[in-house]
Amino acid sequence: MKFKVFILACLTSFGLFAQLPEGFVYVKEVIPDLDVELRYHTSFNFVGKPVEGYHANRLILTKEAAHALKLVNDDLQMQNLCLKVYDGYRPQRAVNHFMKWARDVNDTLTKQIFYPHIRKKNLFREQYIATHSGHSKGSTVDLTIIDGNTGEPLDMGSPFDFFGPVSWYSNQEITEKQKANRKLLHDIMLKHGFRGYSKEWWHFTLRHEPFPHTYFDFPVE
Repeated sequence: MKFKVFILACLTSFGLFAQLPEGFVYVKEVIPDLDVELRYHTSFNFVGKPVEGYHANRLILTKEAAHALKLVNDDLQMQNLCLKVYDGYRPQRAVNHFMKWARDVNDTLTKQIFYPHIRKKNLFREQYIATHSGHSKGSTVDLTIIDGNTGEPLDMGSPFDFFGPVSWYSNQEITEKQKANRKLLHDIMLKHGFRGYSKEWWHFTLRHEPFPHTYFDFPVE
């Protein structure tokens, strides 16, 4: 019996039996074939390193958001398209990591990739970095559309997490094809109960989210 308890403790410590708070799910349990690339679990993000709280490439959302996202993905698959998700639930500790990074104005390793036209000291003032994020409520996703045959993302006119007006949904300096791709994503997300954010074409929040006033901080594992 002691041996079994020891094994269970080890599995739990490695996140294999990790328990999510009531109301949350691992999205792959709802959408098994979903393409997930949590950028903050990698070094390919504006911080330039894995972000605190992201211990695994496992997308977590509220149950309501996950099931709504399945409807979106099912709808897209009828057009030989799929979703690719870059972020979902985000622990508050990750947001704190963003704030700490933003205050270090000498760390500009990723400037040319993610914010070439903005001075780092202005990221707070221009609202690219904030003390809280809707992602921490569990019903917000950052995503794009990919080709069902190649797995390549559609051209949206700017990369995910690019800080600048070109990432605004209604930006007029992008091509007509890029505008059409953004509209496709925007319209299908709205159809299934999400609302967009005008300054980030990739950012959507479930309408009537179940935890509108709660910022969670459990790790992604």
